[in-house]
Amino acid sequence: METFADYILSEEDYIKKMEIVYYLKKRTNIFFDNSVIFKTELARMFIEDMNIDVDKNLVLTASLLCSCKKPEDPKDLSKIKSYAKDGAEYLATLGFSKKFCKICEETNRYSGSTPREKESDILELVDNFGGMLLNRPERRGFPVDEALVLLEFRNMKGKDNIYLDKFKEFVSITEGIGV
Repeated sequence: METFADYILSEEDYIKKMEIVYYLKKRTNIFFDNSVIFKTELARMFIEDMNIDVDKNLVLTASLLCSCKKPEDPKDLSKIKSYAKDGAEYLATLGFSKKFCKICEETNRYSGSTPREKESDILELVDNFGGMLLNRPERRGFPVDEALVLLEFRNMKGKDNIYLDKFKEFVSITEGIGV
C-alpha cells in the first residue's frame, strides 16, 4: 500500500510536488503559503547553483512540508518552539521515514536534536534567510546584504552549520555583493 510519503517523494516534477502539498493543505489545513514556496525555491537554487551533494528531491520535499504545523499567529512562542517537532510527528503518520522527519524537525534548533542531518542545515539557512527577506505584519523585509549579516552574526552565531560559508558565497554570487 502506497503512503502519502511514497506518493510525494516519487513525484520528481517540482511544480507537481507543490500542487500535491497545496491539495494536502486544502484537505488537512496544514501551513502552506507563498513563504514556503519562496524558501523552497531558495533551497533549490542553492543546491543547484552551488552543486551541493544532497538528495535534492528529499530536501525540496522536506522544505515544502517542514512548516506544516507552523502556527498562523507568530505571537504564540510555545507553538513557534514546537511546530517543527509537531510537524515531524505529523509527517511520520503520513509514512515518512525517521530520517525525513528528523530533517524536518531540525529546521530550527528548538528540539535540540543531535547530531544534525546535513539536509537540515540547508533548511535552517533558507528558513532563516528567506524569512528575513519577506515582509511581515510587524516589519518590512530586510535588504539582502543586511539579511546576510544578520544571518551570520545573529541567527547563526555560535551555531555549527556546515553550509553557512557556501550559502554566503551563493548569496554573494547571486546578488553580486561582497561577502
